[in-house]
Amino acid sequence: MIGNKNYSSWSLRAWLALRQVGIDFEEIQIPLGQPDSLEVKLRHSPAGKVPVLIDGDTRVWESLAILDHLAERFPAAAFWPADRDARALARSVSAEMHAGFDPLRSHMFMNCRSRFPGKGREPGVMEDVERIREIWRDCRARHGRGGELLFGDFTIPDAMFAPVVLRFETYAVELDATCRAYADAILRLPAMAEWLEAAEHEPWTIPQYEY
Repeated sequence: MIGNKNYSSWSLRAWLALRQVGIDFEEIQIPLGQPDSLEVKLRHSPAGKVPVLIDGDTRVWESLAILDHLAERFPAAAFWPADRDARALARSVSAEMHAGFDPLRSHMFMNCRSRFPGKGREPGVMEDVERIREIWRDCRARHGRGGELLFGDFTIPDAMFAPVVLRFETYAVELDATCRAYADAILRLPAMAEWLEAAEHEPWTIPQYEY
C-alpha cells in the first residue's frame, strides 16, 4: 500500500525496489491529505503510515524494514551488495537516510511534478545536501565501478536515495559530475519513469507541499 506518487517519498522506496527487479505485487493506493486518510491507513498499519507491505500473514511497514524483508524473501534480487565491506557501507548509508536529514525533508519536500528552483534553502538544508553528495561520491568511488548506481547494480541504497534525486530535480540543486551522473542513472530507471508518469496524472494536490 502506497500514498500519492507525487508526494510520498517513503512509498517510492519500496515500490521502486519491487518494480525495478520485477517482483509481482498488487498496488493499493491510499491518497494522502484526505479526511479519512489516517483512518484508512490505521486499518493496515499500526503506525498509521504508508507504505505497508502485506506478505501473506506478515505485515511490514517503514520503507527500510520493507526493503530488508524483500532482501530476505528474494535473495536472488541481490538487494544488498554481496561484498561484506560494501554491504556494511550500504546498510550504514541506508540507515542514515532513513533516520536523518530532517531539514531537507522539512524544506525540500518531494513534489515530482513541480519545479521550485532556489526554494527550500533554509538553515541546515544545504549541509544535508552536501552530506548526501559526499555519500554518493564515496559509494561510487569505493564500490560503484561495476555499473552506474551507488554500488554498481541496483541495491537498497538506490531505493533509499531515489526520492532525494527527485527533490534535487525539483529544487534545482547543484551537482558535481559524479553526483549528476548518478542522479541521471536513477532517473533513467524504467521503474522510475513509470512512477513519474503516474505522478504527473494524479488528481490530488496537497497544498502544504506546494509553494
